[in-house]
Amino acid sequence: MIATKRWMPLLLAGALTVTTFGGQPEPVRRTAELTAGDLTAGALATRYAANRDAAAGSELAGDERQLLDFDPHGDGLVTEVFGDLAGAERIAVVVPGSDTELDTFDRPGEKPHASPAGGARAVYAQARRVTPDARIAVIAWLGYDAPDTLSVAVANDRRARAGAGELRRLIAGLRGTGAAVSLLCHSYGSVVCGHAVRRQPVAALVVFGSPGLPFGSADDLGDTPVWATRGSADWIRRVPHVRIGALGWSLGLGADPVSPGFGARVFDSGAAGHSDYLRPGSESLRRITQIAITGDLVDGRDVR
Repeated sequence: MIATKRWMPLLLAGALTVTTFGGQPEPVRRTAELTAGDLTAGALATRYAANRDAAAGSELAGDERQLLDFDPHGDGLVTEVFGDLAGAERIAVVVPGSDTELDTFDRPGEKPHASPAGGARAVYAQARRVTPDARIAVIAWLGYDAPDTLSVAVANDRRARAGAGELRRLIAGLRGTGAAVSLLCHSYGSVVCGHAVRRQPVAALVVFGSPGLPFGSADDLGDTPVWATRGSADWIRRVPHVRIGALGWSLGLGADPVSPGFGARVFDSGAAGHSDYLRPGSESLRRITQIAITGDLVDGRDVR
């Protein structure tokens, strides 16, 4: 969910009264399973070059792009790396929400940080700023068919469940290098992450602007720490945090991760709006990046 939609809570609340769902996800174009051998410097250089060739003529063309995956079919799938993935000890994966496709993967303009590539770029720049010697790579991952904000599909988790399998495959490959992998999940992307980490644990699950998580409490993930934040100006707070379903269908996205009873490690994002969490210079970016680098927030006052 990239742009602030003041009317979105009304759409989702209205969707909770319907019984016809539709919005079936497209079949996911599966990518090759990553192995440790695929993540050496030489193998990555070859892979990046091949995907740059595939992206020629698109807005993602350019000699500096490190495209781990690229598929222009349909709405498009793309995964981009910032930093040295081969040498990374920590890897942060940015997972975007609805209204995300190839054309909106990296958008210049007033809020470049609101796009997956722009947000990942901001996290990487912040990490290098505060810890220049940190061996960290940040990945912008669009490996699923994200729903449109103006659709019933955004009010259920079908597309999230379809995308979670692909995200698990990515996590498994990255963890094979020995690096600590964290997920930084925005809006509907947090639903994708929630399904993925139930079968593929990570060093940290960080959700911001989440409409709900598909499990009852942070304790359900065992040793995976769950961090959550929501800015006071984020309209997502008005979305009903419910999930109902039976016989293979569902409506609603789950529990509110910033609620006291959920048990997440909640931290402050000030007056952040829905697309502001990775804005350069913001407290939310500083805190999200700190968790990605260290797995914790050093300043205990950040957690409430």
